[in-house]
Amino acid sequence: MLAAQKQRIIELFQAALAPLVAGTDLQPTVTLERPRDPSHGDVACNLAMQLAKPLKKNPREVAQALVAALLDNPANRDLIESADIAGPGFINLRLTAASRQEVVKTVLQQGPEYGKSKAGAGKKIIVEFVSANPTGPLHVGHGRQGALGDAMSALFYAQGYDVTREFYYNDAGVQIATLATSVQARAKGLKPGDAGWPESAYNGDYIQDIADDFLAGKTVAASDGTPYTASGDINDIESIRHFAVTYLRHEQDLDLLAFGVQFDNYYLESSLYSDGKVQSAVDALIKAGKTYELDGALWLRTTDYHDDKDRVMKKSDGNYTYFVPDVAYHVVKWQRGFTQAINVQGSDHHGTIARVRAGLQALDIGIPQGYPDYVLHKMVTVMKNGEEVKISKRAGSYVTLRDLIEWSNGETPEGTEPVTVRDLTRGRDAVRFFLISRKADTEFVFDVDIALTQGDENPVYYVQYAHARICSVLAQWTDGDESTLLDVDLSPLVAPREATLLAKLAEYPETLQRALEELGPHQVAFYLRDLAGELHSYYNAERVLVDDVAVKMARLALMHATRQVLRNGLALIGVSAPARM
Repeated sequence: MLAAQKQRIIELFQAALAPLVAGTDLQPTVTLERPRDPSHGDVACNLAMQLAKPLKKNPREVAQALVAALLDNPANRDLIESADIAGPGFINLRLTAASRQEVVKTVLQQGPEYGKSKAGAGKKIIVEFVSANPTGPLHVGHGRQGALGDAMSALFYAQGYDVTREFYYNDAGVQIATLATSVQARAKGLKPGDAGWPESAYNGDYIQDIADDFLAGKTVAASDGTPYTASGDINDIESIRHFAVTYLRHEQDLDLLAFGVQFDNYYLESSLYSDGKVQSAVDALIKAGKTYELDGALWLRTTDYHDDKDRVMKKSDGNYTYFVPDVAYHVVKWQRGFTQAINVQGSDHHGTIARVRAGLQALDIGIPQGYPDYVLHKMVTVMKNGEEVKISKRAGSYVTLRDLIEWSNGETPEGTEPVTVRDLTRGRDAVRFFLISRKADTEFVFDVDIALTQGDENPVYYVQYAHARICSVLAQWTDGDESTLLDVDLSPLVAPREATLLAKLAEYPETLQRALEELGPHQVAFYLRDLAGELHSYYNAERVLVDDVAVKMARLALMHATRQVLRNGLALIGVSAPARM
């Protein structure tokens, strides 16, 4: 059901309500739902059930009064074909055939804009995702964040929000120091297992690559930074650190390029310290009386804000704990005008939520409770050739995002050309679709073998093939112009499969709204799979290019509209819509 039709039905119910609630203070809300069983109709409403008790009437009696008034209203204008009362008083409505068919014209008129709205106009939102430490290649967990965060950003943008995609670089702290000493050890000729190899060092082959380029005095640059040239001096630990971080940021840029993810802004953790943001936040918390000292450490009274215990902010050695810069960072987000902030992170960040929110509330600067929102994802298990893959030659201890893209592209990562000159569309599409096809808080098994198959068990192929199948049908229609399909007579679309497909097309805008409200882009993947299923079923049940011209034109218009919605949904989640498979 289209949004305009839903609003008309709500107004019809409101008009029917007026005489029933006259003289009372009742202000019932009209809620419309889609019946679970399509045979029950197109729209269900439980309004009579809400009103029966306060009106002291039988719910079926109330339902009968509502239905009679609704159908007698001249504003109905052939919108509703019939109304039934089920059970104790549920009202089930069936739309007219013309009302169901209206979605085809709406889709063809709006094209790529179908499903979008201006509901979020004037609202700024920041979505932070990936935010990997620049200490190694991006792993498959970062890939899940990338797919979720990018699709979520697209959802908000499609509803009119001013969206900023941000990557927060943790370029300060112990891990960066470990990276520098790891590269230095490699530069000195050491390798994992040798005497003198640092116990906490990173062991992947990429460390040797960084060391070799550092010794060669090469120049590297990240996408948002100035080039940096290595000094080549193995005793210059600061140059090693700077070069290694920039080198890995550049490598992560290439991974993101292969994945089709772009960011609007990069924010460095180190800047929170150099700009005094961390110290400013700490000073404000002390001034507000929200801290105390114990055992040489500075503590925050997080129990005042529903945490299970108070938390250390500054350890006895003078170093801040990891949630303190996060508090400062979110103050900056708020000051930048982002009234809503969403963080897409791994489930290991669960313990951070209460601490960061407590710190923000303790500052008492107008930040609402529950700021920021968190979408936490669980781990991804990678299967290949029937076995779990746990390590990567590149990284030494985990499967990288680039490995996954290349495997899903039908390639062997070792020895392939640079990502910038290869077509990785197939691999990227599979990885992106797979990684948002489950709720973020569920564990996910990525089976590379399934990603490479061309059959119904591969969900991205199944959806893309639906799009390609329609392209094939339209290409076979050689005696017409697609632009003329907007004005065809749709009345022949009365077959059961056509009614189901029309209803599914009408669900798309509401699917996007629901996915946004629940921060669940997986719902878009679910919808696309369902829509593709309806298309395949319809294609197998009915011929499109029939001799009857009126039927053929109506079915071609339906095909064209379905292709457009598939294309819109795939674009939103960053997956291509090929014309051929």
